[in-house]
Amino acid sequence: MTEFRDNEYELDRFRLRVVAAGLLVLLGFGLLSARLVTLQVLRHEELSTQAESNRITVLPVTPNRGLILDRNGVVLANNYSAYTLELTPSKIAQLDATIDELASVVDISTRDRKRFRRLMDDAKSFESLPIRTKLSDEEVARFTAQRFRFPGVDIKARLFRNYPYGELGSHVLGYIGRINQAEKEALDETEDAANYKGTDYIGKLGIEQKYETELHGRTGFEEVETSAGGRAVRRLRASPPTPGNTVRLSIDIKLQALVERLFGERRGALVAIDPRSGEVLAFVSKPTFDPNLFVDGIDVESWKELNESIDKPLLNRALRGTYPPGSTFKPFMAIAALETGKRTSQQTTFDNGVFMFGNHRFRSHGDGGLGVVDMNRSIVKSSNVYYYQLAADMGVDLIHEQLEPFGFGRRTGIDVFGEVTGVLPSTEWKRKYYKKPEQQRWYAGETISLGIGQGYNNFTMLQLSSAMATLVSGGQRYVPRLVREVEDVVTKETRLIAAEALPPLPLKPDHVEVIRKAMYGVTQEGTSTRVFAGAGYTSGGKTGTAQAVGIRQDQKYDKKKIDDYLRDHSLYTAFAPVENPQVALAVVVENAGFGAEAAAPIARRVLDYLLLGRYPTEEDIALAQQGLAGAPVGTPRLAADVPLPGVGAGVIAGAVQ
Repeated sequence: MTEFRDNEYELDRFRLRVVAAGLLVLLGFGLLSARLVTLQVLRHEELSTQAESNRITVLPVTPNRGLILDRNGVVLANNYSAYTLELTPSKIAQLDATIDELASVVDISTRDRKRFRRLMDDAKSFESLPIRTKLSDEEVARFTAQRFRFPGVDIKARLFRNYPYGELGSHVLGYIGRINQAEKEALDETEDAANYKGTDYIGKLGIEQKYETELHGRTGFEEVETSAGGRAVRRLRASPPTPGNTVRLSIDIKLQALVERLFGERRGALVAIDPRSGEVLAFVSKPTFDPNLFVDGIDVESWKELNESIDKPLLNRALRGTYPPGSTFKPFMAIAALETGKRTSQQTTFDNGVFMFGNHRFRSHGDGGLGVVDMNRSIVKSSNVYYYQLAADMGVDLIHEQLEPFGFGRRTGIDVFGEVTGVLPSTEWKRKYYKKPEQQRWYAGETISLGIGQGYNNFTMLQLSSAMATLVSGGQRYVPRLVREVEDVVTKETRLIAAEALPPLPLKPDHVEVIRKAMYGVTQEGTSTRVFAGAGYTSGGKTGTAQAVGIRQDQKYDKKKIDDYLRDHSLYTAFAPVENPQVALAVVVENAGFGAEAAAPIARRVLDYLLLGRYPTEEDIALAQQGLAGAPVGTPRLAADVPLPGVGAGVIAGAVQ
């Protein structure tokens, strides 16, 4: 049977298919043409720039961090270059497996792995993070030969901060550490954000933190042409980084080393200031720590040891440690009494060893008193009864009004972060400090102990030394400064950082002379006579003994029955020469007993160094470390001939160049 086909119908269907296919092809070409016009005409400039950006990679070049020098040019902080093994997590599929494989090529410890994990928590996945630092040449060669096996892993040369003298002066210098997420977010909101591209470290404490903008430098860049695979082909242009400026401190590092040695294993602080300029000559807090531990990320064991130590080595005692000033407060009470007319220098008090206030008995010099004492004798022999009575006569608010301008109970404004205010009490202070109404009331009996530097009084050695500098200079006040000058590494111009002069206190010269004379008497016939025998210069001072824990006034202090960490603190304030003071200092040795036993011998050796250029003998240093109050033994060496610990004089000279 023959099948008849409708040829016309088939032909129409064929034509329809041809037309549909043609339209489809036309539409496709239309879309391609439209896209071509969009890319080549409408978005030509944008895409051309984007293509150029893909071809050219802009790499930040980290600047060399500025040096930190002491006042004599000794390098206290510098830099060195080392290779690091770095991973970019976003480019690595199996991170743990890759690290395990790397460990067969380059030694990677458990500590390295833990530190890397901590860095990952603070960083973004596309950032390059070090898992090993300071690779040896052999390790670099081994990895380079196996590099093809580890995509996302590379070796980079990085600059590392170095503190040549380790623990010496660590609380002044501070340290640098890796920028954490919070710091990164804070930087992103500043105008200086671009300057930190490619920078991994920032100042965390001390001078490194305060003078970060001077020390960091300006980040440079390189424009590098790259292939489609991301491999660098050639460098197109570059802008070199500008190293950070050189910061020169007012600190004498040899003096700093001497004081730290004199403390030995004991805890405490010392601050020495030039009253003529406000420059800080020594700024000691003991115990110290090694800032090099923090540069590469401190390990858990070292952090635990520092953080949990009963001696608190991370506490900057000169800046943040507050102590009752004890009898070192008496010269300030005396000048306040003279200025307010509450006492004349000739007016006397009978010291029978006890001061009664109502039913409360306040102790003085053991079982016996000093008899009749005027202002001079009250300081020379350190009469408690004299100042108990004076405090009662003045009242807490007048004491606060007179002594707050010396800097007690407020920050000095020194050029490092973290200073605390301390406490110079007043009725207003107590109302604000306490919450319960019964605690907010000031009781008259609380005023008595203020006269001898006890009670609520708590100050830092920085405040005490600054106040002493103000007093002995006749009222001239400065904001203390640790940095003396900043040198621009490009222009070599030096910018002096002069301490800010504050309005002087209107102290009457004859009143100041009364206090100076009395403090001079302390070293001649008073509580520090033995320590300053044969000094070769004139100096004034005041011993102090401050309670670390309160005991009842009717109890007798017996250090043998008290735990070491609860014993009285030993304090001493000093200035010299008496005629024209060039240095004022305050020192505390924690839990070391009477001021003349531990603190005064340290002060003596500081003044010997500054005024005579003499460095104590090893025997003398050993005596001071034991808290023995004898005058220096043997013939001290010239300070110029004494190298820093573990470093020869030639190395020091070479480091400056």
